[in-house]
This record gives sequence, C-alpha cells and structure tokens, in this order.
Amino acid sequence: MYELMVKDTFASAHNLRDYKGKCEHLHGHNYAVEAYFKSEALEKNGLAVDFNILKAALKKVTEYLDHKYLNDDVPFFKVNNTSAENIARFIYEELEKEVKEAQVCKVSVYESEKAMVSYTK
Repeated sequence: MYELMVKDTFASAHNLRDYKGKCEHLHGHNYAVEAYFKSEALEKNGLAVDFNILKAALKKVTEYLDHKYLNDDVPFFKVNNTSAENIARFIYEELEKEVKEAQVCKVSVYESEKAMVSYTK
C-alpha cells in the first residue's frame, strides 16, 4: 500500500454558530490542508498516482474556499457549522468526487500552527 500526501493553503472568514466564545464573532484563518491518498499498486511508470493530479484536485477545492465568508458563500456551510472539523469533512468529500486515480484516506486542516483536525472515513 502506498500513501501519498499533498498540501495547500487558503484564507477564509467565518463565525461559529451555536457557540459561546470568541469564535462566535466574525474572524478568519490562514488554513493549511494536508490531503492523504492511498493506492495499492504502481503504474507501469513506477508511480502510484501523478502528484500533479492530486495537487490540482486539492487546489480546485482550496481555491473555491479561498477568500470566502464560509457561512454565506459556501452552500455546505449554510447547514453545517464552519468548524475545522466540518471544513475537513467538506474537503475530503470534494476530493472524493475529484480524484478517481486513488482513494482519499485522510484530510487534515490546520487553522493555526497549534490547532489541527483530521477527517477520515
């Protein structure tokens, strides 16, 4: 089994609903994302999956989220709170739609250098 990982970043604003504390107010993060994929075999060329495919898929998702007010600009977050947990799940599910060459196995979202959440199925 081979595990591959690609990284990207995006900046977004949000506020948490049904939460008492600083994060109930409008604020933003410079998020970092790590997306992990697995593949059981190598192609003839010795690659499990071309990194360019994985990077392009992740970039498509992060560009969609970049410089958005997540609560209003992304339909998923109109019904799901904009927690780091739900952001990780959203990115995971979008990557599942985008990448057919490998299986998504984990997405980690860092909202700061000191706070990260991972989502797996």
